[in-house]
Amino acid sequence: MASRAKATILDIAREAGVSKSTVSLVLQGSGLIRPETATKVRKAIEDVGYVYNRGAANLRKAHSNVIGMVINDLTNPFFAELAVGMERVFQAAGVVPFIANTAENPVRQEEVLKSLMEQGVAGLIVSPARGTSPGTFRRIETAGVPIVFTMRRLPDSRIPVIAPDNHRGAVLAAEHLIRRGHRRLAFFGGSSDLVVYQERLGGFLEACETLGIPAPDRLIVEGETNRKGGMACLETAFAVRQPPTAALCFNDAVAFGVMLALRKRGLEAGADFAVVGFDDVAEAEHYSPALTSVAVDTAGLGERAAHVMLKMIQSRTTRAENHIGAVSLVVRESSGPDRNSQVGDAA
Repeated sequence: MASRAKATILDIAREAGVSKSTVSLVLQGSGLIRPETATKVRKAIEDVGYVYNRGAANLRKAHSNVIGMVINDLTNPFFAELAVGMERVFQAAGVVPFIANTAENPVRQEEVLKSLMEQGVAGLIVSPARGTSPGTFRRIETAGVPIVFTMRRLPDSRIPVIAPDNHRGAVLAAEHLIRRGHRRLAFFGGSSDLVVYQERLGGFLEACETLGIPAPDRLIVEGETNRKGGMACLETAFAVRQPPTAALCFNDAVAFGVMLALRKRGLEAGADFAVVGFDDVAEAEHYSPALTSVAVDTAGLGERAAHVMLKMIQSRTTRAENHIGAVSLVVRESSGPDRNSQVGDAA
């Protein structure tokens, strides 16, 4: 006997004289369908020999092979490197990553998240835009879609975070500058509404406190987290009566801006003013002078975020442990010579 083609929902609908959506509701056990209609549909199912694969139906409903990577600033080389790390893991797993740049705009972020949810995205990795409201992700959490925050977290959020040890990194950087003989220090860039800023500034202040730099000799200048912000921070610092001689910058982009502003003044990072960045992007090593920076293993953090997301999807959970990555200080020319030895030589 010749084998019959596999029956479909459409075959059932034709047999029962109802719509496909009615058949789907009956298969799902919905109470919305009238009993007599449900009975007619169930008879049609038997007549056409349809086999309902509930597992496959749930998989279709709950998962796609698309994961959204929603990044606050892809013009920053750090976030581009982070995205490359994530993408590498997803491609190896046969997952399609969709990358969106929100440009630090919460409204744009909301539009991107809404669009991804409508597309039935399997999961989201997000570096939240500045000014993101605490309730932004509640609807997504309620829908059961896994979310991982990378680099940034929101206050009082239970969403898992993959980030470097910001506090420790800032302590290492500030200690380095102080031990090189700097007594007037600055912290450049970022803003107090970011948790990552509070962590990095906190580490800077802790090192100053521990190593005896009094409050009047610590200058804190908030600003944009890009080159333009770094240039503005340096101008502000040099306008005070006793300018700092060294700065820890919120990130490498700010540090590059500081170095540009120094050059415009005929000064050089390292020789005339010590500069330390944070993130250690690929450009830091090749900049002139090469930038001293806190290395956070950017690509490694991206890979970790991707692995955590894949595990959450496979386990059908929205919960995961936070991961705080190790950091180290990579010393290059921009933080200059040891001023202690220079003073000793001159004496």
